[in-house]
Amino acid sequence: MTAMPILVGYLLGSIPFALLLGGAEVRRVGSGNLGAANVLRVGRTSIALTVLGLDVCKGCAAVLFASGISADATTTAAVGGGAIVGHVYPVWLRFRGGKGVATTFGVFTLLSPLAAALAAGVFGVAVWTTRYISVGSLLGVVTLPGLVYLTNGEVPAMVTAVGAAVLVVFRHRSNLGRLQAGTEYQLGRRANC
Repeated sequence: MTAMPILVGYLLGSIPFALLLGGAEVRRVGSGNLGAANVLRVGRTSIALTVLGLDVCKGCAAVLFASGISADATTTAAVGGGAIVGHVYPVWLRFRGGKGVATTFGVFTLLSPLAAALAAGVFGVAVWTTRYISVGSLLGVVTLPGLVYLTNGEVPAMVTAVGAAVLVVFRHRSNLGRLQAGTEYQLGRRANC
């Protein structure tokens, strides 16, 4: 495994679609992070969905790149992990990016498709029942390592899933605080959070 493919994954992940399409206002709402949820909070549903799709595609592109250079399973998983880190800590933006949920989903759509689909189901059910995107994101990513273990079993994919889960939970610290305080943004309700 060499560092160059991982760097390419990082650079792919670091493309800030939320900022490019949603504008600087995205930094001033919610958590201020660069993700589709904050674009949605600005009130731009179509742009938020586009950002979501592009952030997923970044993760897919990293894994496809690794596959295209015939990387082994360990390198492929590391390149996917690089994309997730790139999204969360983009060098271009003083390492202040998004929370990594959509890019993680993109990575695992190709690394472990069934696990990704099941985690997306967990996300959907959680958001549907609680109306909190953050709750769905956290539950989806926390269940991902176990789902990868049950459906895939490859150690590199499991290691990347655990790393992604830890990183995403860490990035949701402020959301957890707002959930506890009852001030977290809830779908269908306008709030300054």
